[in-house]
Amino acid sequence: MTTPAQSGPVRSSGAGPGRLMDVDALRGVALFGILMVNIGFFASGYTLAEVPDPARGAWHDALATGVIQFLFEAKSYLLFSFLFGYSFTLQVDSAGARGRDFRPLFLRRLGGLFLLGVVNGVLLFHGDILVTYAVLGLMLFLLRGLAPRRALWVAGIITGAIALGLLLIAVLATLFDGAAASATASEHAASLAEGRAATEAMRGGVGSVIGERVSALGATLPLVLFFQGPLAFSAFLVGLAAGKRRLFADAGLHDGKLKLAQLIGFPVGLAGSAFLTFAGGDNLFAGAVHLVTAPCLTAAYVATLLRVFRTGRGARLAGVLARPGRMALTNYLSQSLLCVLIFTGIGLGLVGRVPYVGVMGIALAIYGVQLAWSAWWLRRFRMGPAEWLLRAATHLERPALRVRRDTTAQHAPVPALSD
Repeated sequence: MTTPAQSGPVRSSGAGPGRLMDVDALRGVALFGILMVNIGFFASGYTLAEVPDPARGAWHDALATGVIQFLFEAKSYLLFSFLFGYSFTLQVDSAGARGRDFRPLFLRRLGGLFLLGVVNGVLLFHGDILVTYAVLGLMLFLLRGLAPRRALWVAGIITGAIALGLLLIAVLATLFDGAAASATASEHAASLAEGRAATEAMRGGVGSVIGERVSALGATLPLVLFFQGPLAFSAFLVGLAAGKRRLFADAGLHDGKLKLAQLIGFPVGLAGSAFLTFAGGDNLFAGAVHLVTAPCLTAAYVATLLRVFRTGRGARLAGVLARPGRMALTNYLSQSLLCVLIFTGIGLGLVGRVPYVGVMGIALAIYGVQLAWSAWWLRRFRMGPAEWLLRAATHLERPALRVRRDTTAQHAPVPALSD
C-alpha cells in the first residue's frame, strides 16, 4: 500500500505548483557535500597544493580526510551538475507554458551566473563553479535537442575519454618513474613551499587574501578545463536525459531503475572510492578508476534518496533539506563568505590551526545554521537574496520578494542555483 508521499511527485510546500520538493531536497544534500569538500581549501593552504599539511599529521586528521574523500569528493559537484541539467528541462517547460522565448531568458541567466562566479572566485573562493556552469550552460543550450539515450551516450564517452587519458598519463609516468624520481622530490618540496606561502597569505588582511585567491585561479584553471568542467558537463547531460524522462515527477514509475542504480552504483562506486582513498589522491591509476566509478556512486545516492523521500519520514526529511535547496545560490555563496570570516585573517584567522576533525565540525555547524536560517528566511521571503538578483537579471524586472500571508501557497516557482 502506498502512502501519499509515495504515490506521486512531491512538491515543495508553498513553492508553487511547478516546483518539485525532490529537486530542492537533493540540492540541499549537494550543498552539504560541497561544503564538506570545499571547506578544506579554506582551512589550509596546503589543500590546493595537494600535499598534506605538516600541522595535521595525527591519525584522526588522516581519518577525517579519508572520510571526506571516500563519501563526498567528486560526488557532490556531480550531483549539483546533474541537478543543473535536470532543472534546465524544467526551465524550458516553464518558459513554453508561459509562452515566453526561452533563449534570451536563459542567456541572461547564464550572464548573471557568470558575474556572480567572477565575484565569488576573486573575493571568496578560487574553486568557484558558477563561471564553469555559465560557460558549459551555453553548450547545454546548443545540445538541448538531444534524445535521452544519446545524451547518456555522449556523457559516457566524455567520462571514458578523460579516464583513458588519465590512465595513459599514469602508464607513461610509470615507465619513466626512475628518471623522474628526483624531479618528483623537487616538485614535492615546491608544493610544500607553495602550501606554506598560501597559508600565510590567507592569514593576512583583505588585500593578502584576495591576492592569494587570484593567484590560485591559475592553479585551478587546468583542473577545470581538463577534468572538472568536462565531468560536470557529462552530469549536465545525464540530468538532461533524466529531465526528459521526468524522473522526479514520476519517480514512483521508475522504482525498478532506481533499485538497479543502487544495486550497481553502490558496489562499483564504493570500490572506486576505496581505491582512491587507500591508494592516495596522487595515484593516477586510482584517479582514473575514481573518475569512472564516482558517477555510479552519485547515481546510487540519488536513487536511495529518491526512494527514501517517498516514505512518510523521508518526506519530512525532504521538506527540511528542501529549504536550503530552494535558495541554493545564496547558501553556496554564503558558505564561502562564512569560511572566509572563520579561517582567513579577515576574520578569526583559524587557517592551519584547526585539526581536520574540527574543520568537519565547523562544516556541520555552518550547514546547521543554513538549515535554520533558510527556514526562517523562506517564511518571510519568496526566494534568497542571490536568487532575487539572478531572477531580476533574467527577467529584466523587479521580482516580488516578501511573502504575502494570504497568498503564501500561490506564488510562482522560486529560482534556485540550477532552476
